[in-house]
Amino acid sequence: MQAIRRGDVRIALSVALAIEYESVALRPGLVPALTAKEIGIVVDVLCKLAHPQKIFYTWQPFLSDPDDDLVIELAAAAGCPYIVTHNINDFKGSESLGIRTITPAQALNLI
Repeated sequence: MQAIRRGDVRIALSVALAIEYESVALRPGLVPALTAKEIGIVVDVLCKLAHPQKIFYTWQPFLSDPDDDLVIELAAAAGCPYIVTHNINDFKGSESLGIRTITPAQALNLI
Protein backbone atom coordinates (compact mmCIF):
# COMPACT_ATOMS: atom_id res chain seq x y z
CA MET A 1 0.00 0.00 0.00
CA GLN A 2 2.89 2.36 0.73
CA ALA A 3 4.35 1.84 -2.74
CA ILE A 4 0.93 2.55 -4.25
CA ARG A 5 0.55 5.73 -2.16
CA ARG A 6 4.02 6.91 -3.16
CA GLY A 7 3.20 6.31 -6.81
CA ASP A 8 5.91 3.66 -7.21
CA VAL A 9 3.22 1.16 -8.20
CA ARG A 10 0.10 1.89 -10.20
CA ILE A 11 -2.90 -0.37 -9.81
CA ALA A 12 -6.00 -0.55 -11.95
CA LEU A 13 -9.44 -1.35 -10.62
CA SER A 14 -12.86 -1.80 -12.19
CA VAL A 15 -16.18 -1.55 -10.41
CA ALA A 16 -16.76 -5.27 -10.93
CA LEU A 17 -13.40 -6.21 -9.42
CA ALA A 18 -13.82 -3.88 -6.44
CA ILE A 19 -17.16 -5.55 -5.70
CA GLU A 20 -15.54 -8.98 -6.07
CA TYR A 21 -12.68 -8.03 -3.70
CA GLU A 22 -15.13 -6.88 -1.05
CA SER A 23 -17.39 -9.89 -1.49
CA VAL A 24 -14.51 -12.35 -1.13
CA ALA A 25 -12.92 -10.51 1.81
CA LEU A 26 -16.25 -10.56 3.67
CA ARG A 27 -16.52 -14.36 3.53
CA PRO A 28 -16.63 -15.67 7.11
CA GLY A 29 -13.16 -16.43 8.45
CA LEU A 30 -11.25 -15.33 5.35
CA VAL A 31 -9.85 -12.13 6.90
CA PRO A 32 -10.38 -12.73 10.63
CA ALA A 33 -8.14 -9.81 11.67
CA LEU A 34 -10.51 -7.25 10.13
CA THR A 35 -14.13 -6.37 10.79
CA ALA A 36 -16.57 -5.89 7.94
CA LYS A 37 -16.29 -2.13 8.44
CA GLU A 38 -12.48 -2.28 8.23
CA ILE A 39 -12.66 -4.39 5.06
CA GLY A 40 -14.93 -1.73 3.58
CA ILE A 41 -12.36 0.93 4.47
CA VAL A 42 -9.55 -1.05 2.80
CA VAL A 43 -11.62 -1.44 -0.38
CA ASP A 44 -12.48 2.29 -0.30
CA VAL A 45 -8.77 3.17 -0.01
CA LEU A 46 -7.95 0.86 -2.93
CA CYS A 47 -10.65 2.58 -4.97
CA LYS A 48 -9.17 5.99 -4.18
CA LEU A 49 -5.60 4.96 -4.99
CA ALA A 50 -6.33 2.89 -8.09
CA HIS A 51 -6.60 3.96 -11.69
CA PRO A 52 -10.32 3.50 -12.45
CA GLN A 53 -10.68 1.44 -15.60
CA LYS A 54 -13.83 0.92 -17.61
CA ILE A 55 -14.15 -2.36 -19.48
CA PHE A 56 -15.66 -2.09 -22.96
CA TYR A 57 -15.19 -5.69 -24.09
CA THR A 58 -14.98 -9.12 -22.54
CA TRP A 59 -12.59 -12.00 -23.01
CA GLN A 60 -14.98 -14.43 -21.35
CA PRO A 61 -14.64 -17.27 -21.22
CA PHE A 62 -10.85 -17.01 -21.13
CA LEU A 63 -10.00 -18.72 -17.85
CA SER A 64 -11.62 -21.62 -16.02
CA ASP A 65 -13.03 -19.34 -13.29
CA PRO A 66 -15.30 -16.53 -14.56
CA ASP A 67 -14.37 -14.42 -11.53
CA ASP A 68 -10.75 -14.52 -12.70
CA ASP A 69 -11.86 -13.31 -16.12
CA LEU A 70 -12.68 -9.99 -14.41
CA VAL A 71 -8.98 -9.62 -13.64
CA ILE A 72 -7.84 -10.51 -17.18
CA GLU A 73 -10.33 -8.06 -18.70
CA LEU A 74 -9.20 -5.28 -16.38
CA ALA A 75 -5.50 -5.92 -16.98
CA ALA A 76 -5.98 -5.98 -20.75
CA ALA A 77 -8.11 -2.81 -20.79
CA ALA A 78 -5.68 -0.93 -18.54
CA GLY A 79 -2.58 -2.13 -20.37
CA CYS A 80 -1.17 -3.70 -17.23
CA PRO A 81 2.10 -5.59 -17.66
CA TYR A 82 1.45 -7.76 -14.59
CA ILE A 83 -1.23 -9.55 -12.62
CA VAL A 84 -0.07 -10.05 -9.04
CA THR A 85 -1.56 -13.11 -7.33
CA HIS A 86 -0.74 -16.14 -5.25
CA ASN A 87 -2.81 -18.18 -7.71
CA ILE A 88 -0.40 -18.22 -10.66
CA ASN A 89 -1.94 -21.38 -12.13
CA ASP A 90 -5.37 -19.74 -12.31
CA PHE A 91 -4.05 -17.27 -14.88
CA LYS A 92 -2.36 -19.59 -17.37
CA GLY A 93 -2.69 -18.07 -20.79
CA SER A 94 -2.42 -14.45 -19.66
CA GLU A 95 0.93 -14.28 -21.47
CA SER A 96 -0.93 -14.56 -24.78
CA LEU A 97 -2.39 -11.12 -23.98
CA GLY A 98 1.00 -9.68 -23.06
CA ILE A 99 0.29 -9.88 -19.33
CA ARG A 100 2.73 -11.66 -17.03
CA THR A 101 1.32 -13.27 -13.88
CA ILE A 102 3.64 -12.94 -10.87
CA THR A 103 3.47 -13.64 -7.15
CA PRO A 104 3.37 -10.88 -4.52
CA ALA A 105 6.98 -11.80 -3.58
CA GLN A 106 8.07 -11.32 -7.19
CA ALA A 107 6.22 -7.99 -7.31
CA LEU A 108 8.00 -6.81 -4.15
CA ASN A 109 11.32 -7.73 -5.72
CA LEU A 110 10.44 -5.63 -8.77
CA ILE A 111 9.52 -2.67 -6.59
